[in-house]
Amino acid sequence: MSEMTELKRSQMKMGIYAAVVVFLTYIMIFGFRKSFTAATYEGIEIAGYSYKTVLVISQVLGYLLAKFYGIKYISELKRTGRGSVILLLTGISWLSWLLFAIVPLPYNIVFLFINGFPLGMLWGVVFSYVEGRRSTDFIGATLAVSFIFASGFVKSVGAWLMVQFVVSEFWMPFFTGLIFAPPLLLFVYLMERIPPPSEEDIRHRTARTAMTKEDRKVFVKEFYAGIAACVLIYSFATIFRDIRDNFGAEMWIELGHLNQPAIFTKTETPITLIILILIGSMVLIKDNYKALQTAHILILVGFAVAGVSTLLFSVESLDSVWWMMLVGLGLYMVYIPFNAVFFDRLISTFKYTGNVGFLIYLADSFGYVGSVGVLFSKEIFKVQLNWVTFFSNSVIGLSAIGILLTAFSMLYFGRKYKKQGSQQLSPALEAAI
Repeated sequence: MSEMTELKRSQMKMGIYAAVVVFLTYIMIFGFRKSFTAATYEGIEIAGYSYKTVLVISQVLGYLLAKFYGIKYISELKRTGRGSVILLLTGISWLSWLLFAIVPLPYNIVFLFINGFPLGMLWGVVFSYVEGRRSTDFIGATLAVSFIFASGFVKSVGAWLMVQFVVSEFWMPFFTGLIFAPPLLLFVYLMERIPPPSEEDIRHRTARTAMTKEDRKVFVKEFYAGIAACVLIYSFATIFRDIRDNFGAEMWIELGHLNQPAIFTKTETPITLIILILIGSMVLIKDNYKALQTAHILILVGFAVAGVSTLLFSVESLDSVWWMMLVGLGLYMVYIPFNAVFFDRLISTFKYTGNVGFLIYLADSFGYVGSVGVLFSKEIFKVQLNWVTFFSNSVIGLSAIGILLTAFSMLYFGRKYKKQGSQQLSPALEAAI
């Protein structure tokens, strides 16, 4: 009995250690990505288009291509040499910020693309350290909320550099990276010390291995309707999370909050804590199918929170700060489960030997297509709306569509589970394994 208690205590310590390390690692990585969004680049245009919007599109295009490439690269990723991969890709992104500051307009736009591509690969690399464990829900939730907190924290650091040290908008991203580089080295070293999943983890969550092209085809064929619904849901969440994230500075100014660097951290920290509790508590649900359906419920509630809070804000029944927090909470309740527990529990429910990276990057690739499409549409068609109006008008309608898609996905996977049984594999999956 004492040995069993000691084993559980050891596993708990490992889970907490892994959660803290990956959380801090990804915050450091985020320091090389999003700090530039704290600047507005006011009054600068390129060929009649907003310079900042062009920068965002350039970076997102790099991210987009990385996601499509990552469907293959991350799904086939080996479990050795990952620390070196993280440092190499982050180093390339940091060098791009140096060149962005040195090279004159408009030629420096290309370095946002170069910055986005390597960073787009890193989520899958980091998540590979923690998937396929009984504690993955908690660790994955901690990792996933890191970019909620990091989004506000990194922009606060960037704004702080500009306000307190009068660093220019062009040099600010590079110096932000300089602040985050030393701790990144430490946390990557610590992440390399996370042990692989135990035999008990594998028994509960199935083995996580590299996937071949044929493995990926079989999985998509088996669950194509459900995967299509999930990709659409995730795409909606990605679009609005990106608008809120990339143009938060403009939205706060439009809402009357000028020169307040701490506003980003003030609103994102409560969201981080709430999401961590909601998603992390799913580790208590042992049954994989129940956890998968619970994730669907969280997503449904998230769409409802985003839509209702935006509706109240539009009729002036909700304060702007509360609206930004609630709409952010709702969107992250949709977005985070896919990055933390949804796909991990999906693989575990249907006993498929593969990895989460494939599904995350499949969803991510289409999500960023939608994000780029919205940015292009607003600029090319010269939609004459400020960001607050554009964002709020869109969230209400697409939240309703998201609720319908989530309900379909919930029913689809429910019927699939009942048809196959919790322990029975389909012939196609058996052949693949």
